[in-house]
Amino acid sequence: MRQAVVQRTTKETDIGLTLCLDGGEVSVSTGIGFFDHMLTALAFYAGFGMELSALGDLHVDGHHTVEDVGIVLGQAFREALGDKKGIRRYGAAFVPMDEALCRTVLDCSNRPFLVFDAPMPQSMIGGYDSCLTVEFMRAFAVNSGITLHQKCEYGDNAHHITEALFKSLGLALKEAVQVEGDGVISTKGAL
Repeated sequence: MRQAVVQRTTKETDIGLTLCLDGGEVSVSTGIGFFDHMLTALAFYAGFGMELSALGDLHVDGHHTVEDVGIVLGQAFREALGDKKGIRRYGAAFVPMDEALCRTVLDCSNRPFLVFDAPMPQSMIGGYDSCLTVEFMRAFAVNSGITLHQKCEYGDNAHHITEALFKSLGLALKEAVQVEGDGVISTKGAL
């Protein structure tokens, strides 16, 4: 089983995560309802098992919690993926969500980078600051070692745009981590 357990405690957050790339139960609790919904969707569409508990300084705002969850999920993903032998490596997905259409393309390259082009028409989605989506994606990409490109092709509703971004990330990750052989997919012979 490709899995990892990560615990991260700072003065701002206390996060525990168990991640299995090969499936399992999904349980998410961050104290931010919409973010829980997004992380659950990401795990579901990726086919991951994930148990996540996060306590953060929500009396300040959701920034530290969302960013730190991205850090921890990225670290767990990188650890669970191991040496990357046999994985497909690349993944891509389009997801429509009502009027919105979003695209995610990624490479498990060990070269972290984020290109994010998804303006949010509304600043809040329930108790979630829509500007935190890019913070999560950046933290995840950097700590997982993936090259991540996300774009909202069009959309008028920040809820729909964010949900399409998280779901398309899940689908692209599912594709990228599929085991298809026993070698590293790179002309260099290493990632």
